[in-house]
Amino acid sequence: MCVSRCLQCVGMSLVPMAIVCMLSNILLLLPELKIHFLLEGHVTREATWATGLWGSGFLMLCQVLYSCVCLLAAGSCCVVSATGLSQGPLCLYNTTSGRTWGVPLHSGYLYNRTLWSGVCVEPRAVVQWNVVLFSVMGGSSGLQTVLCAANILNSLLGLILGQGLCQNKVCGL
Repeated sequence: MCVSRCLQCVGMSLVPMAIVCMLSNILLLLPELKIHFLLEGHVTREATWATGLWGSGFLMLCQVLYSCVCLLAAGSCCVVSATGLSQGPLCLYNTTSGRTWGVPLHSGYLYNRTLWSGVCVEPRAVVQWNVVLFSVMGGSSGLQTVLCAANILNSLLGLILGQGLCQNKVCGL
């Protein structure tokens, strides 16, 4: 319990301190709130290194940003996989004007397995290849999306509420 309260305190203090460092560094770059000092090179080199912006500021906030980026990346992978699965594969197929590369299968091909082996000439078994791999990728990235969302929610609730819910016996451990 002591560790979780300590982590809650640390988490609640790191965010404001990161914002303070970022604002302080910006103000160091703009004496008298005028940009000409910076443009003319009349600011200390330590201020121009901008460690308050990237070191104590941005990178301190990166865990939240990384979690959100991971959520978006996993979600987009899931959507792209579902789209790839529904569109069908790119393959060489026969047309009235000869063989051509394209996406010959239309919606509903997933339910008609007889189309899977007869339409695409090259690459062989590309329909099964796409169905299996897009399904695996979509399922995995869907699970990643759920886990990332749960991680973000857990972090936010832990930051705001700490162990308050468990002390009231809402979590049953």
